[in-house]
Amino acid sequence: MKIVVPTFGSLVSGVGVIARPVMGRASSLRRERESGREAVAHNAAARDTAVMHAIVDTLELARTYAAARYGATVQGQPIALHVGVPAVELERAWPSERYAFLTAWNPASQPQSRKANDRADEALRARLDEAGVARVGAWAEASDGGWYEPGWLAHGLSLETLDALAREFGQAGTLSWMHGEPVHLRMVVPRPASTAGLRWVDWVE
Repeated sequence: MKIVVPTFGSLVSGVGVIARPVMGRASSLRRERESGREAVAHNAAARDTAVMHAIVDTLELARTYAAARYGATVQGQPIALHVGVPAVELERAWPSERYAFLTAWNPASQPQSRKANDRADEALRARLDEAGVARVGAWAEASDGGWYEPGWLAHGLSLETLDALAREFGQAGTLSWMHGEPVHLRMVVPRPASTAGLRWVDWVE
C-alpha cells in the first residue's frame, strides 16, 4: 500500500498523486500463494504491469485500502483478513498479543521489476529479523482482484517500528491490531479533515 511520494512531503491539504498498479497476472499469483508465500515471492511468472494515475484525496485512498483483501499463510493454510473484522481464525492458529502487516513491493507506487521487488522484500525481511519478531507470508490485493502484492505478517512489532518501516519502504498504509480487536488500517499520511465512515482506520500524522 503506497503513495507516489515516499516521504509524503508533497501532499498538500490531503491531496496527492496516487499510482495504482494493475497486475496482468494477478490471478496466477493468487493461485500460487495457495502453495505458500515463497512460491509467490520467487516462482511466480513475469507479468505485464500498467499504471493508472489519478488525483485523489487521502480519504479516498484510505477507503480503497480499507476495502482491499488481505491474508496470511499459517501452517500452509491461507487465512483471510479484513479491515474492521476480528481475525479470529488467524489468532487461533497463530496466537500473539499484537499483529502487523507490511509489504515492500513497488515502493512509492512506482512499478518495479521482479528483481527489484525481491530485493526490497529481502531488505524488509532482514529488518523484521533484526527486530526479533516472528513472521509469516501474507498478501494484499484489490477488492476487484486487479492488483496483488505479497508481504509479511509479524508478531509483536511495535507501532514505532512499524511506522518507521512503512516510511523506509515507501508505504502509505499498513495493518496493525491487538489480539481480540478488529483489524485496523494504519495510514502513514496526513489525516484528512473528514474521516467519515472509516472507524477502523488509524492516522499516524
